[in-house]
Amino acid sequence: MTAIATLGSHCALQVLKGAKDEGLKTILVCEKNREKLYRRFSFIDTMILVDSFLEILDPKCTRILEKNNAVLIPHGTLIAQMNTKQIESITTPVFGNKWILKWESDRHLKEKLMHRAGLDVPESLRTPDEIKKLTIAKRHGAAGGKGYFLTTSKNDYIKKRNHLIRAGLIKGDRDLYLQEYVMGVLAYLQYFYSPLNETLEFFGADKRHESDIEGLARIPAQQQFPDYISSFNVIGNSPMVLRESLLSEVYDMGERFVEASKKLVKPGMNGPFCIEGTYDQNGKFWAFEFSARIVAGTNIYMDGSPYSTLLYDVPMSMGRRMACEVKLAIKQKKLDKITT
Repeated sequence: MTAIATLGSHCALQVLKGAKDEGLKTILVCEKNREKLYRRFSFIDTMILVDSFLEILDPKCTRILEKNNAVLIPHGTLIAQMNTKQIESITTPVFGNKWILKWESDRHLKEKLMHRAGLDVPESLRTPDEIKKLTIAKRHGAAGGKGYFLTTSKNDYIKKRNHLIRAGLIKGDRDLYLQEYVMGVLAYLQYFYSPLNETLEFFGADKRHESDIEGLARIPAQQQFPDYISSFNVIGNSPMVLRESLLSEVYDMGERFVEASKKLVKPGMNGPFCIEGTYDQNGKFWAFEFSARIVAGTNIYMDGSPYSTLLYDVPMSMGRRMACEVKLAIKQKKLDKITT
């Protein structure tokens, strides 16, 4: 029997519960300091205890995964804790396309793919000298918003950049990506693409709650701290339902993204992904990010979202949807078509 495996963080509970709902074995690669948490849940069949998630590359861990015919589900923690070379060296079958995770981690490649997909992307800046208006500085990779900051001038940028260097979050300018800040309603659009039946499913939308920029917004402007460097560290997510008139463009964006990924990074964007951006005052969506795997925002829909309910007659989380895809691939003897 095939098993579903993942790292004990991010969205592991959703992934493994969804796998168990579909009758698959479940394996959790768990850091020892989190064992107590995950022992609470009976749907975890096997727990591989490690000191560091990097041990998933060790032969001992690899042998256990291989013995159980495991399919590894990647998520944000995998990208945050491993570099591209390490991810691409994983020998366990990885659900989706592990090669596209490099494009997610590199903001210049990310921008290239979004432009190729015909998405409206806020203008990026090559150097701090180009900062003329409100700009957001972001770290590369899946940093979860930690270390992001807003700036309006080169001098202000240097001050905040140096703060991150002293905090040990970055080493220098190369670790930051500058992009025009577009004001509007943040929305994170969750998709699933099946290469088995060549269909795109819109699974849900969410909004992120970021600290401490969200708390700062509740303080009157005259009482805010002029020298305080705010953070965009993601703390949690809440559900969002879009105006129905926006859905046509939502599907169009997802389909263009899938087609562009097939051309730029084969075999393309298989499985779950997220296009992240802002709706401006005219209802235009500006895409500033994408995540090429399951996102933590799907955790709010463990019993299904308003959109997955339109597609399925049973509660369908993104974790369960991936398990369904694995089962179908096994039945059709096409597991290699949904894994890399």
